[in-house]
Amino acid sequence: MPHFRIERRHLKEGRWPVAGIDEAGRGPLAGPVAVAAVILDPANLPRGLDDSKVLDAEERERLYRIIMAKALCVSVALASAREIDRINIRQATLAAMCRAAAGLSLTPMHVLVDGSDLPAGLCCPGEAIVKGDGTSFSIAAASIIAKVTRDRLMRRLGEKYPAYGFAQHAGYATRLHLAALATHGPSPFHRFSFSPLKPGGATNLEDMPALEA
Repeated sequence: MPHFRIERRHLKEGRWPVAGIDEAGRGPLAGPVAVAAVILDPANLPRGLDDSKVLDAEERERLYRIIMAKALCVSVALASAREIDRINIRQATLAAMCRAAAGLSLTPMHVLVDGSDLPAGLCCPGEAIVKGDGTSFSIAAASIIAKVTRDRLMRRLGEKYPAYGFAQHAGYATRLHLAALATHGPSPFHRFSFSPLKPGGATNLEDMPALEA
């Protein structure tokens, strides 16, 4: 289970505030990547935090509300499908991490980033922690905020483009989603640099007409 020991060590050594950063939505064929940065209150930590991937949707929503009420500050940044297509998914995610950290109302002295990449251009020093969303309370909180934010965005996108079923699969390459692409072609919110949407992808979709925005 995630814990707060890493953050407390930095606090004792004079590096505070500490922010946790995590993303949601690197793998889907459509929609943005959402990145959250969270600074928790050491004196008022939410209970039950965990990696968002092991929580069901109802529990994520419940914890989202608790985190938003108890955290010292929260920031969310998005990397759009067009940004992903322009600079690739890795670089777009790292850029959004920098924007999320910079958007916090408290300037962090240290950040904990989920994964193996520490973005260049962060507003402060930091460290990358592999499987950090299952290790650090702050990263786990960020994973929940990012996931809930992105799922809500994809539901709204599904209302605008109901043919794709975004509310059901959040843009991932499910059979339902691929069938909708085969019938309707891609929307303006699809990632054209991702297979099977890119030229030469596993499924030939490059000749499909794109829907109007």
